[in-house]
Amino acid sequence: MNPIAWSGGEWSVMANVFYGRDESFYGDEGAIAAPATALGESALTLVRASGRSCLDLLAGCFSRPRALREAAGNSVVYGWIQDEGKRVDEVLVSVYRAPKSYTGEDGADICCHGGLAAVRAVLQSLYKHGFRPALRGEFTFRAFLNGKIDLTRAEAVMEIVAAKSDTGRGRAVMRLSGVLEREIRQINSLLLDALTETELLLDYSELDGVAAEDEALPGRASVEEALARLNRLQHSYRAEKLYRDGALAVLAGKPNAGKSSLFNLLLREERSITSEIPGTTRDWIDGWISLEGIPIRLADTAGLREPGDALEKLGVERSFDLLDEADLVLLVFDGATDGADALSVAEDFILKRKDVPVLPVWNKADLAALPENAAGLFCAVSAKTGAGLSILYERIAKALEKTAGALMPEAGRAAPGSERQKTLIDDAAAAAAAALAAHDEGLPSDLVAPSLREAVNSLGEITGEVSNADILEAMFSRFCVGK
Repeated sequence: MNPIAWSGGEWSVMANVFYGRDESFYGDEGAIAAPATALGESALTLVRASGRSCLDLLAGCFSRPRALREAAGNSVVYGWIQDEGKRVDEVLVSVYRAPKSYTGEDGADICCHGGLAAVRAVLQSLYKHGFRPALRGEFTFRAFLNGKIDLTRAEAVMEIVAAKSDTGRGRAVMRLSGVLEREIRQINSLLLDALTETELLLDYSELDGVAAEDEALPGRASVEEALARLNRLQHSYRAEKLYRDGALAVLAGKPNAGKSSLFNLLLREERSITSEIPGTTRDWIDGWISLEGIPIRLADTAGLREPGDALEKLGVERSFDLLDEADLVLLVFDGATDGADALSVAEDFILKRKDVPVLPVWNKADLAALPENAAGLFCAVSAKTGAGLSILYERIAKALEKTAGALMPEAGRAAPGSERQKTLIDDAAAAAAAALAAHDEGLPSDLVAPSLREAVNSLGEITGEVSNADILEAMFSRFCVGK
């Protein structure tokens, strides 16, 4: 069975079937190989290999085995991948020697020709010579096990791969460079110092004739500083989530208000069909844009009115369903036909959908000016001429940031990048606050210390100093193949 005949999403399952095994391979040191670039037609493809005896096994299917075995780390060797003496593909092999490699093991990046057939042939030759298919995230998993990166940097690898905007990518690069890791370790150091002093007090208070409750938290100042820094990390996550995952903005309004034209303008491509016939859009259609660094999934919906037939009725129902999921509704009005009552209509719509922020948009401003009584609430644009578009961009970004309570951390300042990290930061902050509260209540050291220990352990889970196999496997299995 050929393990690369399937998509990356099925890679792990097919790898196990290929070897007739059901269990995971995470944690072994065997030689692994997988494509590190997307499978498809391309000029070149990179196949990554790593693990025990990696270079010796690779030499077994390489046209210049001695040159490969004797190659220094961080060097490139030219040759051919072979299969039973027949040339498979002409390649360049970048050689890495432990510990100076991504995984901390001996490894190689094989640059071969692109295309499914070429990559398949190269991988099949590697598998015949002792390699096995890598599981999702297994290269990064080994980098973590071998101390090359902590878990915050490991997660940042996939954040970069999945980034939807340049701002999101830049924030992930900061975490990959170790900004969050350093902040977590510094906070943990403060809590460890306080915990050490508290436990020493427990050990020696009786010998010194001092009751433990007289100074139950000698490192209180350190705990207070740690809690303040944890609170900053907590507050920064909403911004990180917005810039990482993006938001859903839905265009809604009556038929012929110009929603589809505005959708195409914002998307900068003709995705929605536009016409003068009401009800042209029967179902919603979406696409991604980026405004002020925020990834936005923009959705165009059917006109909100009493439907004329069953198909249009279904489209209207789906539009209302999508409105319930929206992070922001762009309520589009037709400037050519909507009159002075537009303000009251918009206010009524906002009142009815108070759980979803609404930005009223006065479209066709080239045909009719925005009524004076609506100037403070509406944003005037023309989907035909593009007038007012820059202001609309700004209003959308500000509305989303306000909704998320998002204030981007200062340049260079750490912030959590995943829900896992945020949850553990919450746990650590709650435990640190509990230690301070216990001290304020006059409780003895033996009741303060457990909360400090809990905070330390939670922060240790963020970096991976405290971890277990099940959690690690669940996390890395969400990575892509070849990373």
